[in-house]
Amino acid sequence: MTATATVTAASPAAPAAPAAPVTPASARDGLEVLRGLCAGAVHLPGDERYDDARRPWNLSVDQHPAAVVHPASTEEVAAVVRAVRSLGLRLAPQGTGHCAGALDDLRDAVLLRTSALTGVVVDPEALTVTVGAGTLWDEAVTAAAAHGLAVLHGSSPDVGVVGYCLGGGIGWYARSLGMAAHSVVSAEVVLPDGSVVVAGDGDGEDADLLWALRGGGGFGVVTRMTVRAFPFATAVAGLLVWDAARAEELLPAWAAWAADAPREVTTSFRLLRLPPLPSVPEPFRGRHLVVVDGAVLPGAGLSGPEHAARVLAPLRALGPEVDTFAEVPVAALTRLHMDPEGPTPAVSRSALVDAFPPEAARAFLDAAGPGSGTALLAAEVRQLGGRLADPSPDAALSHLRGAFLVFGGGLALDDEVRRAGHASATRLVEAVAPWASGAAYPNFVEEPADAARAHTPRAWRRLQALRERYDAAGLVAAAHPVTPAGSSAGAVDAQAQR
Repeated sequence: MTATATVTAASPAAPAAPAAPVTPASARDGLEVLRGLCAGAVHLPGDERYDDARRPWNLSVDQHPAAVVHPASTEEVAAVVRAVRSLGLRLAPQGTGHCAGALDDLRDAVLLRTSALTGVVVDPEALTVTVGAGTLWDEAVTAAAAHGLAVLHGSSPDVGVVGYCLGGGIGWYARSLGMAAHSVVSAEVVLPDGSVVVAGDGDGEDADLLWALRGGGGFGVVTRMTVRAFPFATAVAGLLVWDAARAEELLPAWAAWAADAPREVTTSFRLLRLPPLPSVPEPFRGRHLVVVDGAVLPGAGLSGPEHAARVLAPLRALGPEVDTFAEVPVAALTRLHMDPEGPTPAVSRSALVDAFPPEAARAFLDAAGPGSGTALLAAEVRQLGGRLADPSPDAALSHLRGAFLVFGGGLALDDEVRRAGHASATRLVEAVAPWASGAAYPNFVEEPADAARAHTPRAWRRLQALRERYDAAGLVAAAHPVTPAGSSAGAVDAQAQR
């Protein structure tokens, strides 16, 4: 979801946003050296455009960096890195800023926005798509689809490709084709010393760096990334809709079906409270609904539609009000989940769980179902397993240690609404805690957390060694940084890392 890797974990109530910094004159004089960089696309506190430049996608986060820069090329990124080092500051790469709340205080950091690093190049013969660090998934999906190809995008069209891959990436083909992070072929990276490398498969340091970029967040600033594309132009996708009054019947049935479903299907179960707005279709306006959405790929020797008919039959037997599952172009899947687009004030919590028995469904509904008093707009269970559970030695985020992912999200229009949403999301996560795996998924968190929980102990130790090699001084401010070996933060809990 973000342009920096994030990690989901239980944590205390969200802290209040830091006060706007008062930049001493001497410090501001030092920052003035940045003015000559990025063709002048530099904003310091007090500048007219500083407030707009520092604002992330998640408008509930009030970040106050020492400066904001918008490089438009790899060379400009390298120049910024060298300048930031000379100033003794940190550097915070950020694309969209969907989960900017996971970053720590940025008052000693220069925020490097990657939005000007755009462009998509599709190679149909090599089955690859190369994107600039500021490219959003909607653009990449559309470009690949024009060549009859699909890429491993997520549920939001306006999330950045690079940040999504750095934190894992689970989308509508995930149980069959795996995480987006595992599809990364190569990446151009500006390292903390200002040098530029292209990390790819093979031997030596570059291969180690590519391994880290596959779900470990990486070390440096990724300016360009190449991902694998897949030769199919359509998928059977859609949604099933029921009134939320049936949730007590539907959630256990879906969970039992999802646990044994073939890898070719990836779905989510959601409770949605839709507002009474004209933009919402009249039959659903102001209603509380159950929505199961997802996609089915060909399998069992059957075509997509034939396989989908067989796989979805148990869910269709539950009599949905609406059934839109059909064979559609892959470009149609970017908006299937109906995630909000454009800057939005949001709050969320999530957890990985090992199983979702009827008792877990009961706890979930008590916390976020009809009559629970929840402030959440969406309470969701994502179906994992399949390829997502298969360990990969070629990626820092080897696999997801959980059969389902529970997520609660709401709006944060003001402090009162934010606190209510955070409390409701926390209540949901705590309700399913008896079934939690103790692990974490990097792209579904809004708060600082222990990054070690996303990785196996062996992978975490390797990431720590790579941090020592590439960024021993901690120049790069990541959403969930790899902490140095021996530090209390990031200590691996052996029980949680089984």
